[in-house]
Amino acid sequence: MSRPSSALTWPKIHAWRLRRQLLEPIGRLDVAATVRALCGVQAQVSSAAELAVAVRREPPAPHALSDALAARRVLRTWAMRGTLHLLAPEDAPAYLGLVGATRTWERPAWQRAFAVNAEQLEMLAEAVSEVLDGRVLERGELIEEIARRTGHRELDEPLRSGWGAVLKPLAWMGLLCNGPARGNRVTFTSPATWVPGWPGVPEPDEAARTVIPSYLRAHGPAQMSTFDAWLTRGNSRKRDLRRWFEMLAEEGVLNQVSVEGASEGADGANPFYALEDDLHDLAAAVPSEVLRLLPGFDQYVLAPGTGDPEIVAPARRALISKTAGWISPVVLRGGRVVGTWELDAGLARIALFAETGGIDDAALAEEVTRVGACLGRELDLTVTTV
Repeated sequence: MSRPSSALTWPKIHAWRLRRQLLEPIGRLDVAATVRALCGVQAQVSSAAELAVAVRREPPAPHALSDALAARRVLRTWAMRGTLHLLAPEDAPAYLGLVGATRTWERPAWQRAFAVNAEQLEMLAEAVSEVLDGRVLERGELIEEIARRTGHRELDEPLRSGWGAVLKPLAWMGLLCNGPARGNRVTFTSPATWVPGWPGVPEPDEAARTVIPSYLRAHGPAQMSTFDAWLTRGNSRKRDLRRWFEMLAEEGVLNQVSVEGASEGADGANPFYALEDDLHDLAAAVPSEVLRLLPGFDQYVLAPGTGDPEIVAPARRALISKTAGWISPVVLRGGRVVGTWELDAGLARIALFAETGGIDDAALAEEVTRVGACLGRELDLTVTTV
């Protein structure tokens, strides 16, 4: 594998990512295509997911994501890192297949932690595939149906866990996803019921051919370790991870690239990768100072991770990645996090980092107005310096 003769600069990489993630210029794709371009949208917090899509679409359309979900143009289920995501139906089988390749539920530590052994989980998988065929059930209804079919009430408590730990492997097997909400109550159905022509979950090697290029197309260049942290919190089998990247490199899909200031280790064991088709665009990217407000849990921050010093300054990480897994809404300038913000009724409270330097007041006010349009309301603005 050859590399470009000169290293890619971070301002170029940031500008390229902003364009690929429909942030500069703002995209004009439909909701499903927007979700697909981002490699999914984290949906633990529904309002954050809604805004993550809205800020990437022109013209602004409040509630467009909710409408697309209700129309079954996107799928909501546990996916990357065991968190709820909205996925495009075309790619969902591959994402689930690659996350599920970890087989974490087969590990003794997982079985001890969640009081479910391998045989019980296999029994659950068989029951769920039957119970959810053509049906939509609330959690309590699903648990009752499983107990009726299996005769095992000892599984009730693990299944009622609010974190859904025992349900996640069933999602990764392609047996379970969210159905339409009933008021504030969550429902479950099967992807085969939700998505016409659902093909089932592919084998991991085949899934990698979809997921790795999709990730690099939106979030590259990236190292294998960064990709795995985004996919499974670093739980992929390292031999599998290397094989997938080597397979795609041998097929001419991706290539190693040099990135300024990047430490790969003395033996080059942790290189950066980009898609072969993207090398020219990366090298030609023009740095941008565009200002953007992004919601909490946004893919722009989650995909490289808050530990990436080129996105979040290490001294500011604690303001972005908080307790209980909370990821703050952020202010971007030129693709780097330069502050945080929050909504307080009709007020956007922005806290800019002191080291950022001058921020154009008019550009900031314009962006707040745009975000307000995405939310369907007018917003006032207050700015402080941290």
